[in-house]
Amino acid sequence: MTQAQLASRMGKTEKFVSEVVNGKAPVTPETALHLEHVLGTPASFWNNRERAYREHVARANEELQLSAQVEWARRFPLRTMVQRGWLPRGSDRVAQAAQLLDFFGIATPREWEALWGDQLSAIAFRQSKAHEIGRCALSAWLRYGEIAARDVRCGDYDRDAFRDALGSARTLTTQDPEAFEPALIELCAKAGVAVVFTADLPKTRVSAAVRWLSPRKALIQLGLRYRTDDHLWFSFFHEGVHVLRHGKKMLYLETEGLSDEAELEASRVAADILIPRAQYDALVATTPISTDRIKGFAEMVGIAPGIVVGRLQRDGLIPYTHCNGLKRHFKWTAASD
Repeated sequence: MTQAQLASRMGKTEKFVSEVVNGKAPVTPETALHLEHVLGTPASFWNNRERAYREHVARANEELQLSAQVEWARRFPLRTMVQRGWLPRGSDRVAQAAQLLDFFGIATPREWEALWGDQLSAIAFRQSKAHEIGRCALSAWLRYGEIAARDVRCGDYDRDAFRDALGSARTLTTQDPEAFEPALIELCAKAGVAVVFTADLPKTRVSAAVRWLSPRKALIQLGLRYRTDDHLWFSFFHEGVHVLRHGKKMLYLETEGLSDEAELEASRVAADILIPRAQYDALVATTPISTDRIKGFAEMVGIAPGIVVGRLQRDGLIPYTHCNGLKRHFKWTAASD
């Protein structure tokens, strides 16, 4: 049967039949029914072929686009992301670009720029040029926090309950990570705050971050950059103050060279939650501040002595080279990712 004969039997133009045969026009359900009547093949046969063909065309076009997106994917720390299981192993570059899109839950790099570019550029603008962050690596680190937070079942956010949780969290500072990590996650989840521990990626330069995933659920993401108890716990309480006091539409990062009014307030309040101001003033009122005095003071106020050392060092009351033996150095396993 010629195309002209088929067109005549279907009541269509030869141009229409030619476009269908050459894949320029789709086989609509109506056309499928006409083909069923003329050729005796079920309409479902033509509908299934049409669906499979259009999917094939879409995938072929996407592969061409992904080839052009390989360069975009190279901007990310892919090797580290694969090592941590964030991306599959053994993929070629085109497949890895597609997997990176899946990781971010986006269709093209254009959406990545829309979701992350402006937000991270604003942070970079506020940051010291001596400590510039890698936008791509940081976005991957933050995205993993969002993904991990899905597994943290939280109640609705309760400001008073979270304030109480911060008070209770002080008692965890003397424990090992195996004990305090699950306890801290559970404690905060009851108040509507997901806590996620995530080792840093190259060039992220981030100790912690906080943002709201919804009006009823906040996320505190803790990096493991310094691995000492004073840095880790100060970062947690710093971000906790952001949750309590600052807006739900902002992304707050604790990173080098980034300081504004909200960050300064968070640092000040976090320091006083960890070590109440009146008790701290009594400690520093007399000198010298010895190792034994720090240990006794920490036991009295119920926190780890390394946190006291960190505060004294930041306030310039003892050199950064002194009393570091009181700090605890944590070693995190891959399970923390």
